[in-house]
Amino acid sequence: MKTNKLICKKTKDKINKIKEVITIKTEINGLNINYIEKGVGENVLIIPGWGTNYNVYKNMIENISTYAKVFYFDMPGFGESEEPKEAMSVDDFVDLVKEFIKQNNIDNVTLIGHSNGGRIIIKMISEGKLDFKVRRAILIGSAGIVHKKTAKQKMKLSIVKLGKKVLSFSIIKKIFPNALENLKKKMGSVDYRNATPVMRNTLVKLVNEDLKDCLPKVNVPTLLLWGENDTETPLADAKIMEKAIPDAGLVTFKNCSHYVFLERPAQINNIINNFITGGNNK
Repeated sequence: MKTNKLICKKTKDKINKIKEVITIKTEINGLNINYIEKGVGENVLIIPGWGTNYNVYKNMIENISTYAKVFYFDMPGFGESEEPKEAMSVDDFVDLVKEFIKQNNIDNVTLIGHSNGGRIIIKMISEGKLDFKVRRAILIGSAGIVHKKTAKQKMKLSIVKLGKKVLSFSIIKKIFPNALENLKKKMGSVDYRNATPVMRNTLVKLVNEDLKDCLPKVNVPTLLLWGENDTETPLADAKIMEKAIPDAGLVTFKNCSHYVFLERPAQINNIINNFITGGNNK
């Protein structure tokens, strides 16, 4: 556990040191979205995880752009993209990705998703009837599996529910107007605490939708890349996905966390390269 905390700290330090930002803008479903398109060849779309932005995926984008045409856009509320006016569901994110693909005339695409990006890909492919062809999918520390709550999580939920009842009385709200919001923040995850009210409600919608039943409907070759010390989306999730997705293969990395692609960039880039091109671009 100490080793994993050290890995996470080093990874976060690495993310925080990256400063470059892109400012290409487009409007998708009423939101101003920051995006990039780079390279030539087969289409590849990278869908980022929660709380991340272009800078986190820059190395991957640069590498893929040497042999393919890579697209990337910051999710609403992160990077240089506009925050949504209302909380978004998984389906809302799927619609956003579909519209981006439509606007950019993308077809025969390889989808790469990290964390929440993987969740979006799973839901989108499983629905079928797409106006474009997905050739293959790469899921890196993908979200989408909901686990039974631990005793500690149940206790926190009970406290929040009780707090809602008590702090909803008009007299209490008058005296302590921010008490309920502060209680939710205190009991929530780091991502929840750091988010705005709209993004917190978005996060709640995302993490409570279990996609286990969607996995057998992911009907494209799927590569799973996972850090063995991932505490955000544990390795057990990867094994569930590998078993349930008809054509899936799992590659794991020792001493790596949720940001395995930052901790093993050369290895990850090489594996992605071979999966997309079959090694024919070397």
